[in-house]
Amino acid sequence: MKLVTVAGPPSAGKTAVIIKTAVHLKKTFAKIGVVKFDCLSTSDHLHYAKAGISVVTGLSGNLCPDHYFVSNIDDCLQWAKKKGFDMLISESAGLCNRCSPHIKEIPAVCVIDCLAGAETPKKIGPMLRYADTVAVTKGDIVSQAEREVFSFRVRQANPKASVIFVNGITGQGAYDLSHAFTKAKDVETLEGAKLRFSVPAAICPYCVGEMTIGKDHQKGNVKKMIFKEEEAAV
Repeated sequence: MKLVTVAGPPSAGKTAVIIKTAVHLKKTFAKIGVVKFDCLSTSDHLHYAKAGISVVTGLSGNLCPDHYFVSNIDDCLQWAKKKGFDMLISESAGLCNRCSPHIKEIPAVCVIDCLAGAETPKKIGPMLRYADTVAVTKGDIVSQAEREVFSFRVRQANPKASVIFVNGITGQGAYDLSHAFTKAKDVETLEGAKLRFSVPAAICPYCVGEMTIGKDHQKGNVKKMIFKEEEAAV
C-alpha cells in the first residue's frame, strides 16, 4: 500500500485539493483512504464522504498535532491495510507553521495559498521546506505578477520542490499534482521510519497543564526572549 503526507496552514484548501487529485488517482488506485489530523474540530469528513472517499479523523485536543501524528500514523497505516486501500493520504493542518509531518522516503506535499501573502513561504517551517511538492491554491484570485512573486518566494524557501498551482474548485492543476502521489512506493509499516525533521520541542510545564504565570512555574524546556530594541527609522 502507498502513503502520501499532505500538510499546510489552516484553510489553505488541503481537503479540496486532495479530493480533486483523488479523481485522477482513482484511475490507477481503486481504493483511496484519508486520515485527517486536526486539533479541536473538523467537518472535512463530510466533504470526503460526499466524494466517496473513506476517512478517519484524529483530533489532538490539547496536544501538539505533530506529536499526535507521530504517535498514531503507523496505526493509521495498519488500519488502511486492513481496509484494503491501495493508497492512504494523511492530511495534517500545520497550525503553528513549525509542524513537520513528513516522513523520509514517503512523498510529501505542502499546500499553501496565495492570499496568505508573499512573505508567508519564508515563515513556514519544515512542512514546506522539506516537502517534495508545493501545491499553491487560490492563484485565480490574484494577478499573474502576484502568482510569479509567490512562486519565487516558495522556491526561495524550498529550491528542490516542484511548485504546482492547483484550483480546489475547478480541479485545474490536480492532474499534474496526482503524478507526485503516484511516485509513492509500497510501505508495509512505519516502525523504525524517520521524520524528515524534528517536531516542535516539548515539554514545558504549560504543555502539561500549568496555567500560572511566573518564574517559579517556568521549568524544563523554557526559552526566554532577548530584548534588543531596534533603532527607529529617522
